Amino acid sequence: MTKHSHDADVAFIQALAELLRENDLTELQVTREYGEDDKLDVRVARQTQVITTVAAAPVAAAPAAAAAPAAAAEAATNDDPAQHPGAVTSPMVGTAYLQPEPGAKSFVQVGDKVSEGQTVLIIEAMKTMNQIPSPRGGTVKRILIEDGTPVEFGAPLMIIE
Repeated sequence: MTKHSHDADVAFIQALAELLRENDLTELQVTREYGEDDKLDVRVARQTQVITTVAAAPVAAAPAAAAAPAAAAEAATNDDPAQHPGAVTSPMVGTAYLQPEPGAKSFVQVGDKVSEGQTVLIIEAMKTMNQIPSPRGGTVKRILIEDGTPVEFGAPLMIIE
């Protein structure tokens, strides 16, 4: 099967798990190659539990009753930006930057109109700067991250409506 030490693999996996915990990551995948036709593929992941609560205001009159479901739906999208229909989410794990370089003007600001495909930020992953385009045209309503923030796959970055 393999020609390397089982104890070394266990220590390697334990080190990956510690790295996962120390950096507050949810998943890490690594391939360790020992030579031709001899490698170890490791995926270390942990489950996170997200609890979302929505509290509806008491209904005082019949006309308000019709507005209550819409208000509750709006509150839910405000509580969890990832569920907002205009959310722009991270396509990768990395560090998000709102500017092309330190001291430069931001790609976009709240209130800016953007077109589909326009670069709205960059994410650095493995020393590579990846331009993140707007998935739709619209107006930037919220920016949910700060410059230099570490992001995970699927994390909401901004809201464009």
